[in-house]
Amino acid sequence: MNDKRREDGPAIKVKGLRKEFGPYVAVKSIDLEVEKGEIFGFLGPNGAGKSTTIRMLCGLLRPTAGEGTVAGYDVLAESEKIKRVIGYMSQHFGLYQDLTVEENVEFYSGIYLGKKSIEVQEKVIAELGLEKYRKFLAGNLSGGWKQRLALACAISHSPRILFLDEPTAGIDPTSRRVLWDFLYEKADQGVTLFVTTHYMDEAEHCHRLGFIMDGTLTACATPHDIKTGQMHGEVITLRADDNTAAYAALKDSPDLLDANVYGDSIHLVAKSAAEAIGRVSAALGSAGIEVLEIKRTEPTIEDVFVALSKEAIS
Repeated sequence: MNDKRREDGPAIKVKGLRKEFGPYVAVKSIDLEVEKGEIFGFLGPNGAGKSTTIRMLCGLLRPTAGEGTVAGYDVLAESEKIKRVIGYMSQHFGLYQDLTVEENVEFYSGIYLGKKSIEVQEKVIAELGLEKYRKFLAGNLSGGWKQRLALACAISHSPRILFLDEPTAGIDPTSRRVLWDFLYEKADQGVTLFVTTHYMDEAEHCHRLGFIMDGTLTACATPHDIKTGQMHGEVITLRADDNTAAYAALKDSPDLLDANVYGDSIHLVAKSAAEAIGRVSAALGSAGIEVLEIKRTEPTIEDVFVALSKEAIS
């Protein structure tokens, strides 16, 4: 297959992708396509198979079964070629703590580009605002700056596809915003982004989302279609004068499919919001709990995530 043919078709296309560790099946026959320039969010609870899937797609872990391509290269037979055209940023900081910022970038870009890497090094250091920290040891950086450095190293060879495993975990909101603004720019330039995250506001801004639960891809669609098509029931937002007491009174109610606390409110799920609102209000009134607000609302990605997670373990 020549290079031109490798550029045709989806950035990622796999069928029946499976990974077994002895008797344990971590990933169960996933079928998935991701288009070029797409920001694809990959969501699931801890232990669902997200990182295992990413490692197979990156050529770091050989699938037990299945077939497919990443950047046009076969996931079974051409893992080394895949590694050269993708970037990978793990959820744990994995760079050299005792090297400076510029030494880390020089090392990683040099692996792929050799002497041609000098210009690229300067470009990525500037793009991610790392100039004033270039002589700092990586181990002395704060969490947000470590993530910027990790991203700089991941893109230092201009990859076609960028795999990001919880890239903003544990960093402050400002650093999260800076990283995502940069990632949007990369997508606009045609780079494909495959991202795992536990931040549902980040998931809302992906082009499409895939939900993996217990090793199985249970849903794959746009955020809008996920919210409208995957939520079994209608969502009610409740605020009471005592949310803790309200939740305790409602969590086992036969009128509700589910109840979860979200900040200063409670999200209730019912077959019919119109019918449940009156019953819920009456039940709380009988318990001496004042209802400050109760109304039907559109489901959020977090509502769907929680619902699918509970279904997977029920």
